Amino acid sequence: MAMFDYAFMQRAFWAGALIGSIAPVIGVYLMLRRQALMADTLSHVSLAGVALGAVLGWSPAVAGFVAAILGGLLIEQLRRSYRAYSEMPVAIVMTSGLALAVVLMNLRSSLSQSFSAYLFGSIVAVSDTQLALMAGVALVGAVYFTVLRRPLYSLTFDEETARISGISVKWLSFSFAVFTGMAVAAAIPVVGVLLVSSLIVLPASLALRLARGFAAAIMIAVAAGLTGIFSGLTASYYLDMPPGGTIALILLLFLLTGIAGQKLRGRMAQRNGRRVKRAARDKEDFITLPTKDGETLSME
Repeated sequence: MAMFDYAFMQRAFWAGALIGSIAPVIGVYLMLRRQALMADTLSHVSLAGVALGAVLGWSPAVAGFVAAILGGLLIEQLRRSYRAYSEMPVAIVMTSGLALAVVLMNLRSSLSQSFSAYLFGSIVAVSDTQLALMAGVALVGAVYFTVLRRPLYSLTFDEETARISGISVKWLSFSFAVFTGMAVAAAIPVVGVLLVSSLIVLPASLALRLARGFAAAIMIAVAAGLTGIFSGLTASYYLDMPPGGTIALILLLFLLTGIAGQKLRGRMAQRNGRRVKRAARDKEDFITLPTKDGETLSME
């Protein structure tokens, strides 16, 4: 049977399209704000929420979703308390979330096996409920980044200037943290807790390396993310490989190829520049010839 004859593969591609259209955009903003590890941190917090939900008999997916949002708010609050140490809030929340997840998982030994889907992702097992959740997050993200495009741009590049210009920096930062938590929780079924940052950071890293402007970086990041997800799903289906790891490796290959191509282009430009300078110098030496008396003879 063809790949799209299976309903689970149709849901997988829909899930990949929804997450791939919004996660790289968040990655561009996080990279520019020097918060690349925030996605990884919130994924660990979401794992703690999943464990707590399983222990208390709640819906693990909903509990993980709420925990990721609360983790984003906590990071933003701690960031304001440690302004001179921007990496400290991320480290605090990451270690706390991971420690809580380990303790909660130990309370019920039966959780360890069921957690493999959350750790490594299981996009081919995405349910209709999870797909609806991803669609909601993608819709909210489209509205959020469209309506608040200019304030977010100002906040990303210069928070102090944004505050002076009248932007409510505090609430805008909190809203971005909330949405980041939502996106991370929604992306976990695609690539898992351990690899969720790859879906957010790697396309953005490639885009910022290649793009010459902010809008171009957004478009390149989304294109790379969608291409990586679709390629990874196709390869995992035909080669029988884990979808999450395959997607992450393809995105990493895109990044390495982009870096290598840029360096090669830079070396070729330098070589061409030296060639032009050498040709100009040879032409000058040919035009101006020395005479026996030490004077120069111009050949015009």
